[in-house]
Amino acid sequence: MRFKNFYAPSIKEVPKDATLASHIFLIRAAFIEQGGAGLYNFLPLGKRVLDKIYKIVKEEMDKSGSLQTDLSFVSPASLWKESKRYEAFGPELLRFKDRKENDFILGPTHEEAMLSMVKNKITSYKQLPLNLYQIGLKFRDEARPRFGLLRCREFVMKDAYSFHADEKDLDREFELMDKTYRSIFTRLGLDFRVVEADSGAIGGSGSKEFMVLAKNGEDDIITCESCSYAANVEVASRAKKTCSLQRPKADYAAKFHTPDTKTIKAVAEFFKVDEFYTIKAVVKKAIDENGQRLVIFFIRGCDDLQEKKASNACKALELVDASEEELVNAGLTPGFIGFIKLKQELEFYVDKELKDEEEMIMGANEKDYHLVGISVKNLKEDRFKDLIKVSQGDSCKNCGSKLKQSKAIEVGHIFKLGQKYSKAMNATFLDERGKKEAFYMGCYGIGVSRLVAVAIEASHDERGCIWDKNIAPFSCELIISNLKDKKAFDFANELYERLKEEGFDVLLDDRDERFGVKINDFELMGFPYALIIGKGLENGELELIERKGLKKSIVKSTQILELLRQKLV
Repeated sequence: MRFKNFYAPSIKEVPKDATLASHIFLIRAAFIEQGGAGLYNFLPLGKRVLDKIYKIVKEEMDKSGSLQTDLSFVSPASLWKESKRYEAFGPELLRFKDRKENDFILGPTHEEAMLSMVKNKITSYKQLPLNLYQIGLKFRDEARPRFGLLRCREFVMKDAYSFHADEKDLDREFELMDKTYRSIFTRLGLDFRVVEADSGAIGGSGSKEFMVLAKNGEDDIITCESCSYAANVEVASRAKKTCSLQRPKADYAAKFHTPDTKTIKAVAEFFKVDEFYTIKAVVKKAIDENGQRLVIFFIRGCDDLQEKKASNACKALELVDASEEELVNAGLTPGFIGFIKLKQELEFYVDKELKDEEEMIMGANEKDYHLVGISVKNLKEDRFKDLIKVSQGDSCKNCGSKLKQSKAIEVGHIFKLGQKYSKAMNATFLDERGKKEAFYMGCYGIGVSRLVAVAIEASHDERGCIWDKNIAPFSCELIISNLKDKKAFDFANELYERLKEEGFDVLLDDRDERFGVKINDFELMGFPYALIIGKGLENGELELIERKGLKKSIVKSTQILELLRQKLV
């Protein structure tokens, strides 16, 4: 491609409200432009990157035996009502009516639509297994779209859905998709981790996320320093925490006057004990389709509540902070809440690490009083849930080594859905015994357009983008430093035509612009290599710049074609 015929209107100014490198550079370098809140248009450079990512994803999915389809962006609301997700999904689901007052949604995901496509058509176990995928638009009405392509409302996603006769075959496909995803992200040149994850609104089990390490990642992941354990912080678990400091001794449970000790720190100082031996109450408002209610979570004083775990424990769509006034109105005493003599109608859960603990300190549900010598026993089993946030320095549950926390960005997610949707939608087949059975399903997603931004978050410097050669819009830019230099102009054009004939994606910068402008655009746009064709050509020399690290080398003009063949493959 000749730059003078290309459309890439780069800008110097940092876009308004852009804080992340990918958001700033993709707009400044003319890969994308914003069309509305959370809505982005792909310009020619961005489309070239998107298409290369699409191609890699498609090749690996096809290699796995999956079959590509293309479903409508719009789905009848009746399918979502049938699966009982129409209300449960929350406000991110964009609902609308057509001129005939029929209800529709813009698909944020396509479990229902894909299941509807095979329902009553796959009727026998002999037609299974089947894995169908698509690469297309999705829409989620984000409350606060931000960070450019990382959290927008309309996006391109690869979503696949597999259908099986039993759980064993679902397990096989799940492992195949794990292997396929690893191949995809390796080919994309990304430094990624596979972690245990929460299934979220999609539901199911056996959930894994594929996370790309990035300093500005919106997710926290926990990994073990020694073994392969890795998990999203939302589901991470640890070896049970211990404490070598002295436990507070009490012959029996007793109530102590503890004036103005409303915080765990104050309680620990008052009793001269470690916070490990205290129990903290965290009160939240749980919001679901039925409204809102107060829920109390009891955890160790030295721990923090993990809100995703907490919302899963009480089956809430969302948890928000409760005000002190709301606590008082519910009959609670802020700062002195415990589960003993708690009002019967109040819902509460206790972190599972507290089960069977003894001689603990907890609020007495009375102003300025705490209970000492508490045993966490005789509670119903369903009260105990995994509630705590695993942190850096905790011990691995598998090998006991230290855990570390890293920032990352989710790029893929695979689930075992089981029979959740097929049972709800009465999608069945006849098994080997001629008996009706609901499909066992798997779901496998990749954020294709998001990967454009993720690649830059993972690889950039202060000057701009640094693309991996497998997805770069152009693998090399030929820069003519002076268009009036006929020898340089002719050499550049001849080299350009030769490389183009051999199938390389090369950009010839033949614009009538200052050399500084061309170099700045190269650094901003981030092509893997630039070849400077200038005065050195008189001596048979060219300058090759590698974008990563901006390494420069002098190359003989007679050797450049062979060298580029080696580097650009």
